[in-house]
Amino acid sequence: MKTAEIAALLDEPACAHNRGPKSGCARLKPGATAGGCSFDGAQIVLFPIADAAHIVHGPIACAGSSWNGRGALSSGPDFHRLGMTTDLTEQDIIMGRGEKRLLFGIKQAVERYRPAAVFVYQTCVPAATGDDLATVCRTAAEAWGTPVIPVDAAGFYGTKNLGNRIAGETLVRHVVGTREPASVPPGLFPPEVRVHDVALIGEFNIAGEFWHVQPLLEELGLRILCTLSGDARFAQVQTLHRSRATMLVCSKALINVTRLLQERYGTPWFEGSFYGIRDTSAALREFARLLDDFDLAARTEALIAREEAAIRQTLAPLAARLAGKRVLLYTGGVKSWSVVSALQDLGMEVVATGTRKSTEGDKARIRELMGRDAIMIDEGNPKVLAGLAEAQRADLIMAGGRNMFTALKSRLPFLDINQEREAAYAGYRGMEVLARQLLATLESPVWAAVRQPAPWETGPNEG
Repeated sequence: MKTAEIAALLDEPACAHNRGPKSGCARLKPGATAGGCSFDGAQIVLFPIADAAHIVHGPIACAGSSWNGRGALSSGPDFHRLGMTTDLTEQDIIMGRGEKRLLFGIKQAVERYRPAAVFVYQTCVPAATGDDLATVCRTAAEAWGTPVIPVDAAGFYGTKNLGNRIAGETLVRHVVGTREPASVPPGLFPPEVRVHDVALIGEFNIAGEFWHVQPLLEELGLRILCTLSGDARFAQVQTLHRSRATMLVCSKALINVTRLLQERYGTPWFEGSFYGIRDTSAALREFARLLDDFDLAARTEALIAREEAAIRQTLAPLAARLAGKRVLLYTGGVKSWSVVSALQDLGMEVVATGTRKSTEGDKARIRELMGRDAIMIDEGNPKVLAGLAEAQRADLIMAGGRNMFTALKSRLPFLDINQEREAAYAGYRGMEVLARQLLATLESPVWAAVRQPAPWETGPNEG
């Protein structure tokens, strides 16, 4: 990938984070890829396309452990869970055999698994040695009649966020618009309902969260052409250009996709969240507003009234036990504010939230929810998190799995909020799941035990 192309992706015009004189995605710091490189970001976006084969072109270490590496679930094929790699060795590099190994690897994947498409990921080593990824993919597609998509996202290009955008740009350039959507099957929606095609961008179906939301949208007559990319199929991505309204779930990752869809196809979009009662209802209303359908708006209000009444009745006894509990939330991106809203819906108080991967728009939403004096954590090393939890009298730390031991050393309950989790918190149904998970950790008897003085701290043993 050319330097100018990388700079253009970093300087995303639709991202408010780039407008400040001393901020922006293009202003990288040394060591920025330590939290994830461009290749990592690209595979996060594309791997959930479940009926495609995903080949990592490079040394085997780049492929890592692909089986359940992330919690993006599929209702069908599981090619994305298979670790396919060209496994370049020193001899391959010295002898210049990288392109031959890649061509053979694509042939093997196509003939053995018959995938809908093949995504090939460039990594640092073949990028440095000059393997012509685009030509090999074009040759393979012509030879075996299967779309082969080159993803030029070598790790040394930059951060995980850059890799997200490279993946999105690749899809818009090579995949979107190459197929028309099928007609609506008879009987799928009531005959009196006007059907609208919509899409979700930056929704990864972590722990099956998309499945909490899908029934709501379909009940309203919203046919989901594509989720990019949770539980997605290659053919669905090809039809993304026909969406009449798009919801951006994670702006930090794929805001460039929504901008390109709007510029090229006139698709209106909004940024929203399905975490929490208020935000789920707001997202449904925003779809109705963008689609400008009076009947849809009326049915949306009826659905919201029904679902909110049901979930509030279910949550009442759970929220009573959670009310007033203080949470230190350390995550980033859309979760930095959307999870705040969900916790507040349960009557809990968020004493601080992480903003390491958040845009300026995310931070503005945090201030709306938590007030102008909201504590926002940009760098949360263990010492900072532990100190802040003590200073703010936190009852629980909610963060990614790597912060679990910080919480345990502080003798505080912990709940995983990042992509490795196994509980789905989205939608109205997800609120009950979240409440029960919070209570399970907060009310565990282990905390009373570990907070007691150790036997050797209570004086000499008189026995």
